[in-house]
Amino acid sequence: MVSIGECMVELRPSGDGGIVQSFAGDSLNTAYYARLFSPPGWTVDYVSAIGTDGLSLEMERFIGQNGIGTAGIRRLTDMLPGLYMIHLDKGERSFSYWRSNAAARRLADDADWLEEAIGVADAIFFSGITLAILPPPGRRNLLRVLREARLRGCTIAFDPNIRARLWEDAETLHRSISQAASVSNLLLPSFDDEKLHFGDPDPQATIARYQALGVDRVVVKNGNRDIVMSDHGVICRIEAMPVVAVVDSTSAGDSFNGAFLARFTALGSSVEAAQHAAHVASIVIGHHGALVEPAALSMLPGFNPPTLSRLQRVDDERVEPPRH
Repeated sequence: MVSIGECMVELRPSGDGGIVQSFAGDSLNTAYYARLFSPPGWTVDYVSAIGTDGLSLEMERFIGQNGIGTAGIRRLTDMLPGLYMIHLDKGERSFSYWRSNAAARRLADDADWLEEAIGVADAIFFSGITLAILPPPGRRNLLRVLREARLRGCTIAFDPNIRARLWEDAETLHRSISQAASVSNLLLPSFDDEKLHFGDPDPQATIARYQALGVDRVVVKNGNRDIVMSDHGVICRIEAMPVVAVVDSTSAGDSFNGAFLARFTALGSSVEAAQHAAHVASIVIGHHGALVEPAALSMLPGFNPPTLSRLQRVDDERVEPPRH
């Protein structure tokens, strides 16, 4: 499996009034949880772009130390990683971002490089945020490469994860999300986003809209309500998992995505994968931060923690100038 997107420097409040630094981003979060539950023999790789500064290299080491492959991360000179801060209010989060010149915005400038980084992956994940941060030529490159990967039999999983302020305007948002869905065969949308930005009255309407674009499987996450999903036109509901207390919902959808993809890969059942993913997400939101410690999930079926770093290169051979 390959996950494509932006890893950022994460800052969040600590309990004593200080700040805790980590690394996160929806595509990396998804890769992290997919890796924790990936079946034996499968690898999870990350495709992105970073700078050559110390923080960027620390980020790359962090990714590798969590068992995620880093050979698909390109280093660009004179570029920096994006940064965001989490603000929490009774478990609900809001964000402040600093990412306008982030290196990840250049990850799809070179379509040939992108195609090589993806390689012969069996499954590829990307999100609406991956798409939104790219300039228009990069979006076109990404979607073309993904369309070709789907044609050769790769599972293309897409979470629209709509963040309106990242897009130029509503028309571009709607068009780009629909184009991304049309190259995908697995959709993992959140109903609140779809209702707000596409006007869907219920999850079934979200499913119908994406199926009309050629998507085989649509799994609609719906907060603390039942998941509604369609597998080749067969509709079913997955009961939401009870949660004692929401501590931090930062990675609720991302952990669901990663756990779903890993379990679906192992079992081939979208229903069992959704049940498993809902359980994972219910535990994750009871902890602080986007990436919870593996021990918090060790009791769940399919848990497969990394035993060694898959950081593949730590030299300067991949340093490249930025491509504008």
